[in-house]
Amino acid sequence: MDDDIFTAITANDKGRIAQLIAAEPGAAQARNAGGISALMQARYENRMEIVDRLRQAAGDLDIFEASALGDVARLNRLLANDGELVKARSADGFTPLHLACFFGQLEAAEILVQHGADANAVSPSRIAVIHSAAASRNAALLKLVLRGGADPNSQQQRGYTALHEAAMHNSVERAQALLDAGADLTITTDEGQTAADMAAQNGSREVAELLASRK
Repeated sequence: MDDDIFTAITANDKGRIAQLIAAEPGAAQARNAGGISALMQARYENRMEIVDRLRQAAGDLDIFEASALGDVARLNRLLANDGELVKARSADGFTPLHLACFFGQLEAAEILVQHGADANAVSPSRIAVIHSAAASRNAALLKLVLRGGADPNSQQQRGYTALHEAAMHNSVERAQALLDAGADLTITTDEGQTAADMAAQNGSREVAELLASRK
């Protein structure tokens, strides 16, 4: 049945999800072979109706689910009971702060930073917290982790930095925040592209102008 619920999540089969939970309520708490909960898998796949259904049936959220879903009441309770959870790693190697940032949960991220979350934590797949914040395209989250000490020049897969991501999407506010924090304009991706090259390639005129003004 555990495999069935993950298959239903991927297929976005809400009816099958309801059937599985009705037959066995514990199915909502299933984990796949990699240790990822059904709820987290549904969130990763952006199956929000399924997330809501699983959340109703799954009981108390763990630290990763609470961070990803922005359940600040649950997050506060968990951290009050065990402050070391802020350093925990999910089955796929992410910290709670990674997940709060990636899914755009600003208040959850603020709580985690206040409890001492490492703003420079890096997953085994080379994704640093700042990359998760950049992926959210949320300037407030990016500024939060920068204030928390995140390295603006950390490189993830293919050599990308948060500045490359801001240049790709023409985000002047995020690019400005990164530059103010010491982002290095000369860092290149594995393909040899600087952030300015990325801006030019993607038609990000405003960011291109900002980067040119800082040379």
